[in-house]
Amino acid sequence: MATTDHDASAPENVPVPGDGLDPAVMPGHWLLARLGKRVLRPGGVELTHWMLDHLAVDRDDRVVELAAGLGATARLALQRAPLSYTAVDRDAATVARLGLLTGPGSTEVAAVRADASDTGLPTGSATVVYGEAMLTMQPSPAKRRVVREARQLLDGRVGRYAVHELCLLPDGIDPRLADRITADLADALHVAVRPLTPVGWNELLADEGFTVIVGRTAPMALLEPRRLIADEGLGHALGIVGRALRDPAARRRVTQMRRVFRRHQAHLGAISLVAVPTE
Repeated sequence: MATTDHDASAPENVPVPGDGLDPAVMPGHWLLARLGKRVLRPGGVELTHWMLDHLAVDRDDRVVELAAGLGATARLALQRAPLSYTAVDRDAATVARLGLLTGPGSTEVAAVRADASDTGLPTGSATVVYGEAMLTMQPSPAKRRVVREARQLLDGRVGRYAVHELCLLPDGIDPRLADRITADLADALHVAVRPLTPVGWNELLADEGFTVIVGRTAPMALLEPRRLIADEGLGHALGIVGRALRDPAARRRVTQMRRVFRRHQAHLGAISLVAVPTE
């Protein structure tokens, strides 16, 4: 499903993260955002839809999105008309963009500048918490702090938590190969990347007080033409490609990222898990 409709209201007059940085050195996800890419999730918009469907967001929910980014998923969540939606991000430019979002009807919308591991939001104030493509970039202790914060934010009676992250395949992958893949990703993306295997992601949530009720994996095809068109729509995808072609430094970075993703495609995937607090 393309994202053309739900991104039509994206604010264009507010800078994206990394504006002004040299494309040769900026983090890969910021570079892609600067080129116009709106969906920066490893499993694409299809896996995001799956996640929201299984979170069963409805008009009674108080939703918190951790590291909300450019707001692509925010707009999908708002289409479900929850009681409230709060975006959390630590980047000032991102929060400025998110602060321009509006919800349908009586949905209350807010954007908070804070770290996902310490949001400052009241305990038990959310019925739904989710985060996408952000735990992957955290070391193990930070991953745990974020999941712990999600557990604290949730109303234990009806709370649901979901993640959508990069994963390493298979579960029994050779640790030396896993280290090589993460090193190659870090070199291409210019940001530390620490994905887990599916079992590893499940264990992380279980260790921090959650029971996984459903999960799904998908190919990690972020920069493949078919996924690009599915996520962005044909016209917008062509615009991204055109901007990359006109910027030599950006073109080199995107080519490097795509080369690394293809080199390790047999061992890279996307995963989404939906969980509830363990009783």
